[in-house]
Amino acid sequence: MRRWRSASAAATEAVGHELAAELAPDGVLLLAGGLGAGKTVLVRGLAAGLGIAVSEIQSPTFTLMRSHQGGSCSLLHVDLYRLEPADIPDIGLEEALYGAGVKAVEWAERLPFSVPGALHLELRRGRHGDEREIVETDGRT
Repeated sequence: MRRWRSASAAATEAVGHELAAELAPDGVLLLAGGLGAGKTVLVRGLAAGLGIAVSEIQSPTFTLMRSHQGGSCSLLHVDLYRLEPADIPDIGLEEALYGAGVKAVEWAERLPFSVPGALHLELRRGRHGDEREIVETDGRT
């Protein structure tokens, strides 16, 4: 399992940028972590690595899903914060995760189903400022 340490938002974005090559063209990134852990910041870096303008990336907390078109492929950015696991099948997410493009799901610990082949990351806030630890997991965290 991989592990990254980040001392700034820029360093967290750099991890996302690094992962873009691994996830393109059709990979799934499942992100877990508390409020303010840096999930959306990491997705901004992922978007940049895919050729998508970072300014387009906002947390889709109220819209649930946002689709972005970019240079090398599309990005579907999902935020499950406002949903209960029982509500997720109703939004068609399972089908979307098997579609074209890179998919990044925040609050993935709420998924009521597994996603074979997905990359699972947990983001943990550090004790000081923008410190973060980003840990690859087996999805059972």
